[in-house]
Amino acid sequence: MTYNELWHLLTPLYDEGEAKAIIRTVMEVVFGLSFTDLYTGKVNEISSEEKTLLEEIIKRLQKGEPVQYVLGQASFCGRTFKVKAGVLIPRPETELLCQWITADYNLPYCGLQPPEPLQVLDIGTGSGCIAVTLALDLWNSAVSAWDISADALLLARDNAHRLGAKVDFRWQDALHPEGTEKWDIIVSNPPYICEKEKAKMAKNVLDYEPEIALFVPDDDPLRFYRSIALYAQKALKPMGRLYFEINPLYAEELKMMLENLHYRMVEGRKSQFGNLQMMKGVHA
Repeated sequence: MTYNELWHLLTPLYDEGEAKAIIRTVMEVVFGLSFTDLYTGKVNEISSEEKTLLEEIIKRLQKGEPVQYVLGQASFCGRTFKVKAGVLIPRPETELLCQWITADYNLPYCGLQPPEPLQVLDIGTGSGCIAVTLALDLWNSAVSAWDISADALLLARDNAHRLGAKVDFRWQDALHPEGTEKWDIIVSNPPYICEKEKAKMAKNVLDYEPEIALFVPDDDPLRFYRSIALYAQKALKPMGRLYFEINPLYAEELKMMLENLHYRMVEGRKSQFGNLQMMKGVHA
């Protein structure tokens, strides 16, 4: 079967560009074939066992299963993270959130003694993509991460171990946060999609990704933000910063909530897709 025949099998679910990208990813990750190999017909040179495996993969993709779950991995900030069903797939928008934090803090320091490590908390860590990235990329930091899913915590710990990141993972409910620690940075990509938005979402997301990591009630879209922001009022050090990935539909409402809670310099930023997708506030 040729490259063109393979990606055409996915066009009932994906547009041409996405179908091609999915097939290229599969062929590179699973079979070690480059973009050039695909165009020079080397797909036909794979073994009979590999052809059987490819057929199984295509069947899963045709049912709408995300390619990241099929492959068991996803790329994030230049690293490969393991993913599996039940844990949210890392998104490109979230990469920008990590980059915003590192840009804010990775500044030259002049002094005889290095500063104390930045105390960082990632709430709702999932695969650990934010926590691990900050542990590796944020200078002089000590990172902790919470999640309510035991499966997610096990996966996140595995990702941290494989990638050489030191992160303190703990079971904790974002709606009932507890603890006496003080943090310089609290970051979260919490559930923020309302139930009413399901009708506009891709079938592969609805059918395969965990609802607990995606959805909030229509009548309380800011429930996680409110809980985390109230906790951060007590837990952030003076001038500590709170970073969120957000639902663009409720950006103004969230900004007002943070300002009413006396966060200063509340600022939103857009994703690479032009949506207002991130927000930061500074603790007084």
